[in-house]
Amino acid sequence: MKYIIEIATADFNTTKNAVEGGADRIELCAALGDGGTTPSAGMMRLCREHFSIPIFPIIRPRGGDFFYNDAEFKIMHADVVLARELGCDGIVTGLLEKDGNIDIRKTSKLVESAYPMEVSFHRAFDRCRDPWMALEQLIEIGCSRLLTSGQQLTAPEGMEMIKELIQTANERIVIMPGSGVRKENIRELADQTGAVEFHSSLRSKLQSAMTFIHPSFVKTEESYFNAHIDPEAVMDLRKALQ
Repeated sequence: MKYIIEIATADFNTTKNAVEGGADRIELCAALGDGGTTPSAGMMRLCREHFSIPIFPIIRPRGGDFFYNDAEFKIMHADVVLARELGCDGIVTGLLEKDGNIDIRKTSKLVESAYPMEVSFHRAFDRCRDPWMALEQLIEIGCSRLLTSGQQLTAPEGMEMIKELIQTANERIVIMPGSGVRKENIRELADQTGAVEFHSSLRSKLQSAMTFIHPSFVKTEESYFNAHIDPEAVMDLRKALQ
C-alpha cells in the first residue's frame, strides 16, 4: 500500500525539515497558531525553487471563521492565481456560508482559477451543517481532496465518520484525515478508516539562536522560540504506517 503523508509547515525551515524527513507533500502555511494563513509570495517562490515534492499553499486571508466577504475573496482569488504562476502543485482552501453550508459559488471560482492545480478543501468542512451534502458538493465542483477530522476536534475522535466519508466518496475524492494525527495513532487510522493519505503538522518549538535575550522578555517564548519540525518525527510517521 502506498501511503501519502502531507505535512503542514510554518516557514521555509520547517518545510526543509519536513522534506528531509520524507514528507510526500507540503501544506505551506503562515501563522499555524491561527490554523494557517496564506504564506507570502517570497516563501512560496523560495520553497518552490528548493523542493521538488508537491507544494500546496493554504489560501486563507486571516484566522477565525471561514465566512469571507467580497474583499477577502478577492484577496484569496489573487493568491490562487499567484500560487499557480509560481508553479505550485495545488492549493488548500475552504469557504462557508454564514448558515454553515459550503459557499459553492466562491469555492467553484477558486477551483476554476486554480486549474490545472489540485484543490484540497480543508477543515472548514468540519464546521459544515450537513457533511454528506457538503461531500457531494465538493465532488461536483471538482475538489481533489478533503481534509477532515470527521467533524470532531481530532481525527482519532472522528474515525467513524472518516470511514463513512471514504466509503461514500468511493474514490471520487480523496478523504484525508487530519488533526491529532501522530505516530501513536496513524496505523489505527489507516486500518479503521481505509485512508491512504494523512495530514499532520508535528509542531514543536526550538529555542532561538539569539545570544542576547532582553531581560523584559526572558520568561516569554514570543521572540526567542521558533516553529520547528523534527525530520525524525516525519520519519516516525512513515515507520508507523509500515
